Amino acid sequence: MNPEQITQLIQSAIPDADVSVSSDDNVHFTATVISSSFENLSLIDRHKMIYASLGDNMKQEIHALSIDARTPDS
Repeated sequence: MNPEQITQLIQSAIPDADVSVSSDDNVHFTATVISSSFENLSLIDRHKMIYASLGDNMKQEIHALSIDARTPDS
């Protein structure tokens, strides 16, 4: 997987999200996801939404994912 593929998966699941994904090795990734869909959700629930968008890729192709999940106002 590469950052663009991960970005597309997240944006497909969270259409209003502004997504930025980076990686130095295409195994360890950092993602910043800003979405109004995160309003009134705990940090854990925000992360769960992102993990759900990536599905089985989290078990196979993505070794580590650091997430910064925010609302537009935070």
